[in-house]
Amino acid sequence: MTAAPALDTAELDRAVTALKDAAGSWTSTPIEERIALLDRMMPRIADRAEAMVGAAAEAKGYGADSPWAAEDWIGAPWALAQTSGAYLHVLRRIAAGKEPVGRDAVKRNGERTLVDVFPATVWDSLLLNGYSAQVWTLPGTTPQQVRDRAAGEYRGRAADPGVALVLGAGNVAAITALDILHKLYVEGQVVLAKMNPVNAYLRPHFEHVFAEFAERGWVRFVDGGAAEGAYLTRHDGVDSIHVTGSDRTHDAIVWGTDEQAGQRRRDDTPLNTKPFSSELGGVSPCIVAPGPWSAADFRFQAEHIVTSKMNNSGHNCVASQVLVLPRTWDGTERLLDEVRRVWRELPARTDYYPGARQRLEGVLEAHPGAETHAEDGCRVLVPDVEGLDDVLVTDEVFGSALGVVRLPGDTADEFLGRAVDFANDSLPGTLGATLIVDPRTRRTHRAAVDAAVEGLRYGTVGVNCWSAIGFLLGHTPWGAHPGHTRQDIGSGTGFVHNALMLEDIEKTVLRAPFAPAPRGLFTGSPSLSPRPPYFVTNRTARTTLERLTRFTAAPSAFRLPGIFASALRG
Repeated sequence: MTAAPALDTAELDRAVTALKDAAGSWTSTPIEERIALLDRMMPRIADRAEAMVGAAAEAKGYGADSPWAAEDWIGAPWALAQTSGAYLHVLRRIAAGKEPVGRDAVKRNGERTLVDVFPATVWDSLLLNGYSAQVWTLPGTTPQQVRDRAAGEYRGRAADPGVALVLGAGNVAAITALDILHKLYVEGQVVLAKMNPVNAYLRPHFEHVFAEFAERGWVRFVDGGAAEGAYLTRHDGVDSIHVTGSDRTHDAIVWGTDEQAGQRRRDDTPLNTKPFSSELGGVSPCIVAPGPWSAADFRFQAEHIVTSKMNNSGHNCVASQVLVLPRTWDGTERLLDEVRRVWRELPARTDYYPGARQRLEGVLEAHPGAETHAEDGCRVLVPDVEGLDDVLVTDEVFGSALGVVRLPGDTADEFLGRAVDFANDSLPGTLGATLIVDPRTRRTHRAAVDAAVEGLRYGTVGVNCWSAIGFLLGHTPWGAHPGHTRQDIGSGTGFVHNALMLEDIEKTVLRAPFAPAPRGLFTGSPSLSPRPPYFVTNRTARTTLERLTRFTAAPSAFRLPGIFASALRG
């Protein structure tokens, strides 16, 4: 047996040393210069946008002109420009002597304080009309505490220079870049980013985008796999760690991988005690409340559900994996038929992420009668999952498999109570949940719907909005519902993408129109938003999102007509 080659750590050591030497200079960089750095970064995002999208599309097996490439525009350059813009908005408020959070945005609701965080600008209101987001803080937090504690790094709290290790994710392009921004601008640390081998092709694009930060010694990129990552997590020069991945990655870092790892975990004697934040996925539910839907509602929400599964071939930490439907609702079978139709009509693509084929085969082996809606055996639908030990309930498949769990409840009140209990108590993970409820049901069962939104123990709850949209907006903190420990890490700990730099966060609640314009104007769901450009069925999504990306990087009213013209044709 040939021994593995010794790990060459010279480049890694040089990167850590350089960052350590420069950490203090980032801490002392005034807010005005931090703003200017982001301002100068925006054109570099636009410069590399097309190349970034092309590289991602090629790696996933389709062309940059494919309809699927829309997800690469939204999941790479647009997300990066949008989040950078969110930081700029808040930092400019602080630099102008204002509080990061406006007084009117903070309100008391029972034991919690809620913060209106989106829309934050006039552009937000125009481009995502009808979408909103609130941050719910932990029970007992007062409005004054929310306002006083926000953005402490910029309002008198002593900074603590340090080197943060960001272990990049391999699925969504923007994840690593957004984590870098969070460490720099929210936690005040310089960053060593280790690229994930799956999408290491993004490194030259990120190096271009972060060129000025790299020139000043505040950001470094390195490549490598598990061995390089493990070495860096133990490096004396690394002060904190952020990882996007799985709970297995977390446990390997904290407890080790030898035969004593389990005992260390039970005894809570970790090998690695560095400050640690993480986003680790789970099994995400999409809960559909029964209601008086029209034929157009069934079609639209089927597109919504399939989008939440098929974006990035299901290789998302909050891809809908369990569709929770009312057993006795006369719309259940009708909705599933529409889901099947949408799935069959989508263009071909593969589940590209490593191990996806084996995971899908595991689902098919457990469900010999499962439906497949693609020629290659992908797009797996299990229309009646039974038992809490089912693989679709217990394990994150991270691929294009969707299971349907039918729960009893003759009314929306009864069903929603059972659905929330099932999601909270039976599905592993607390990252994101989606709730679909029509306007009439929302009005007639307001208490039950409000209780469901409050009761879902997830870091992001999307109401008529796939929870993943919270990953993209910048103003909306992203992370698991608090309460996980290092011995039982679940979906992780801590929040990123937190442009308002809020503390005491419990979750983000997103809301979107149940129906698109113009139909929503007449069905109790008024907005000016047409079919969302992130829907996999949107016919002009790629053009709309390219135009939106360039607008977000350099806002101008002259760009709006082109965006609206494309969006309305979607």
